[in-house]
Amino acid sequence: MGRTMFPMTDPPQANDPAMPGPAALPITAAPSVAVRVVAFVSILAAGTAGGFIGWSISDLQCAPNAACSTATAVSGLVGALIGSIGVAIVVVLAMRAMTEWHTIQARNPEGLPSQKRTPDGGRRPNVRVR
Repeated sequence: MGRTMFPMTDPPQANDPAMPGPAALPITAAPSVAVRVVAFVSILAAGTAGGFIGWSISDLQCAPNAACSTATAVSGLVGALIGSIGVAIVVVLAMRAMTEWHTIQARNPEGLPSQKRTPDGGRRPNVRVR
């Protein structure tokens, strides 16, 4: 069973009031370029540090005159992968949380609904019950 697509009878016009304007369109959920650059650099730094740690652990376990270059290289690569993947997971979660926080603030710039305003415009302190 396929879908049936019906042709549009009238294409939307630029001055149509039903057509959303640029201000009504949703803002992108992608983080800014600066945040993405910092995230990428931090992933590279973690991969480099993990590679050095893996290489040094394998190098310390190798005898002085033994040929351990393959094992050392593999250990460095594994360390780099573990470090970069771990930091990448944390970076993605942090960027998602930051984007969600900005979205919440954009929707409700006055603050949380539970925070009441005083008559002079200030916020009432949250009452803590013990």
